[in-house]
Amino acid sequence: MAASNASTETPGFEHRWRLFDMHCHLDRMANADEVAREAVANDMALFCTTVTPADALAARSRFGTPPNVRVGVGLHPWWITDGRCGEIEIEQAAQLAAASRFIGEVGLDFGPRHAANAQRQLDALEAIARACAGHPVEGRVLSIHAVRSAGEALDVFERHGLTASAHCIFHWFSGTSDQLAWALDAGCLFSISERMLATRRGREYARQIPLDRLLLETDLPEQLDKPCSADQIEASLMRALHELAHIRGTDEHALSTRIAKTSSGLLGLQPRPSYRSNNQWGDL
Repeated sequence: MAASNASTETPGFEHRWRLFDMHCHLDRMANADEVAREAVANDMALFCTTVTPADALAARSRFGTPPNVRVGVGLHPWWITDGRCGEIEIEQAAQLAAASRFIGEVGLDFGPRHAANAQRQLDALEAIARACAGHPVEGRVLSIHAVRSAGEALDVFERHGLTASAHCIFHWFSGTSDQLAWALDAGCLFSISERMLATRRGREYARQIPLDRLLLETDLPEQLDKPCSADQIEASLMRALHELAHIRGTDEHALSTRIAKTSSGLLGLQPRPSYRSNNQWGDL
């Protein structure tokens, strides 16, 4: 993307971020600091969704305040199901979420491997939703995991008023068509990955979702705690963007620009810095 016209350019800034990964696990990439720096150079911004509250605290400390990364407070349902996170972690996640603008990854998974602990998952999500509702934060964003549980997740967020007071994003939505309609009526957004677009249902949903509700994601790395790269993130986002434009029969550049505008607003990002003195994230 070319730099903005000089008359409207903010001094010290080149242009707005080009690509946004609205759901990735940057903190669980073995070379996370390197990837964050590479992403700046590639004009990419990242929503780092975490899987435990401890990971969220560690990621905040690790990344500090890079211009292109936002860290979410997470409590992944898989970690609840297998016992890695218990009551202490649920309480900690709720406390952190109450004071945070960015929440994720949170949600429910009622698939065969995780449904046995459905009530425990629901209790955890209720605690987080209740904490957020009791402590409103302007522009709050939630990245939501919902496998065979989109209706139950929507019910929790609606009962606590979060679909109205926050931006609820379904990551890799796989619910029924009726649940998609419900989520759309509730004002939810949807982050789309190339893996979602590899399914017939995912492609059809991507065609139906209104343009202003569309976001891109990678969900990388494929295996937690393994290396990744900004180039891998970019390639995955571009493949998803290309396929999304094809499915919707629209211009890829125009689609990219609109998605970037929505994503930038959600993450509260300023134009990309052309330099940052005495900052580890500048002069790359």
